[in-house]
Amino acid sequence: MFYLPAYAPELNPVEAVWAHMKKSLANLAMRTIDQLIALVKNRLKRMQYRPARLTAFLAKTGLDLRPP
Repeated sequence: MFYLPAYAPELNPVEAVWAHMKKSLANLAMRTIDQLIALVKNRLKRMQYRPARLTAFLAKTGLDLRPP
């Protein structure tokens, strides 16, 4: 179990995932919310097939994830 501060986005790998996602969507304009949802799902699916990138998000936190 890891005890984290109440707000520490630099220790949360999900924050890095969403920051990466927002950068990839920055210059796109969707006409409907359904188009945006489809694009986000597509980008998340593509990210799923890049385990090195996901590992990098975990490594960026600097946390030791091995059991004690």
